[in-house]
Amino acid sequence: MSQDKKITESNGNTVTLKSVAAHVGLSAGTVSAVLNDAPSAKHIPKPTRERIIAAARKLDYRPNFFARSLRKRRTFTLGVIAYEIGDGYSSSIIAGIENSARQKDYFFLTGVHRHDLELFERYSRLLLQRGAEGIITVDFNLAHSLPVPAVSIPGHIDNEGVTNIVLDHRHAADLALKHLVELGHQKIAILRGHPDSADSRYRWNAVQEVAQDMGLHLDPELVIQIDSTDSSPSLGYPFGKRLVESKRPFTALFAYNDISAIGAIRAFQEAGLQVPRDVSVVGFDDIPGAAFHYPSLTTVRQPLRRMGEIAVEVLVARIEGEKEYKREIAVQPEIVVRESTGPLRS
Repeated sequence: MSQDKKITESNGNTVTLKSVAAHVGLSAGTVSAVLNDAPSAKHIPKPTRERIIAAARKLDYRPNFFARSLRKRRTFTLGVIAYEIGDGYSSSIIAGIENSARQKDYFFLTGVHRHDLELFERYSRLLLQRGAEGIITVDFNLAHSLPVPAVSIPGHIDNEGVTNIVLDHRHAADLALKHLVELGHQKIAILRGHPDSADSRYRWNAVQEVAQDMGLHLDPELVIQIDSTDSSPSLGYPFGKRLVESKRPFTALFAYNDISAIGAIRAFQEAGLQVPRDVSVVGFDDIPGAAFHYPSLTTVRQPLRRMGEIAVEVLVARIEGEKEYKREIAVQPEIVVRESTGPLRS
């Protein structure tokens, strides 16, 4: 009978860390440091580390997560509640959450809220019942504290135990409107975000303030309220059509987000308008598809992936004992100029 088989059988078909240590002839502490990627592992010679990893793979060693959890009374699990999982905005944030959580050896479970308070409450209860040690909300106006540390992306309400990650919307509005005005545009249409979207009111207020400071008149007839909860480019299509059918002259559009901008562009093109020759369009977010749409979309970039990473960093620090925490973390936007904007035609 082979040594590997003896080791497996002697532990009830489960290869333990001590089994791996016995196999390579090293201490359990050394093997643990390597397999758990502990800071002390960097002092172990590379050939030894490689030998330990190869042995663990050969013996099919699997760390006993549940034993670790019981021993430390921890689940190493985060909860994430987003508007939707697959849309460009949420998926970019979740990509950042995944990257940071993986590096810190945390899992995360997800739920969706669709801006429905009852649905949010149901998912938050389920995640807590399943051992979530902290909660990250995405595009939800969190109206109260939670029983565990929480981070809200974006967050605008001050709640105890919650860190709000917010974009500087005034700077964002300034970037977009100045870009269009510098190109000669004055008749600028606006697509306002759905009222339930966490940033909607704050972004619109910023747009109004910046326009006033610039002496730019925003025609109320060219301000269109998005009342759809669609999370695809068809979100902006009917509102783009409405702008065209209004017969109100405009030469540029600043849309609430990239998907509404892309939908509006489709409506403009169907009406025989060329972007940017006849209408310049600026989106918001810089979702992955913005650069590959035709024409590629000029947009105000939010650091969405980084916001997800920051959320995990803050949450894990809180979970692991950090008493002091920031109630708000501001991130900065930038303008990304692509093909959908151009100079006003004389």
